[in-house]
Amino acid sequence: MCRRVLVTGATSGIGKEIAISFAQYGDNLLLCARREEKLAELKAELEADYDVRVDTFTLDVRNREEVETKVPQAIKAFGGVDILVNNAGLAQGLDDFQDSSIDDAVTMIDTNVKGLIYVARKVLPFMMEQNSGHIINMGSTAGIYAYAKGAVYCATKAAVKTLSDGIRIDTIATDIKVTTIQPGIVETPFSEVRFHGDAQRAASVYAGIDAIQPEDVADIVLYVSNQPKRVQISDVTIMANQQATGFMVHKK
Repeated sequence: MCRRVLVTGATSGIGKEIAISFAQYGDNLLLCARREEKLAELKAELEADYDVRVDTFTLDVRNREEVETKVPQAIKAFGGVDILVNNAGLAQGLDDFQDSSIDDAVTMIDTNVKGLIYVARKVLPFMMEQNSGHIINMGSTAGIYAYAKGAVYCATKAAVKTLSDGIRIDTIATDIKVTTIQPGIVETPFSEVRFHGDAQRAASVYAGIDAIQPEDVADIVLYVSNQPKRVQISDVTIMANQQATGFMVHKK
């Protein structure tokens, strides 16, 4: 039976690979992101390559009013939702806390924490009504191991982990599952966003290490979603082979 999968931040990096993995598995997709043209491209690609339904809508998860209006409308038009992958997230800046940008901090909190809350809160009633569903939240090893110059980003990802645990507790009497995926260093446009478009600085993050690829994370997301009803995987931490903690890596 085809599942109905909602993925936020679906047009690049990990989100795009998650969408591809579910499409390959035969699931129908409800995809959202900020860039309409990228959504259209991905929809055309997935529908051409796989016999699945792909609906899309633009969404900025930071905009509460937009989330509260668009998400329920899209789910109703799609016929419901079985899996939510809260993937939208970012890091901005890499500076000592005392020197860091408040604007960067606000953007990370609005996206990584408040955006996740807005989306989950509007999706969960659909799952409660059918007494089934799976919320998969994208955390990070940064939420487990704080690192220098990343205080606010680490705090937002720690919040994702704690939110997942809290939602799991509050829905314990249902058949809804909640999972936190916590990747380490993943080679995506993430670092370019963090460094405000500085591609050279972003590339240096991955130099000398065989970093995790977005498809590796997508494989894990699909795996946790495919467990029997009795099995709930609460957390998965994924790191590169030469990564020991959140920011401790060995470069060759």
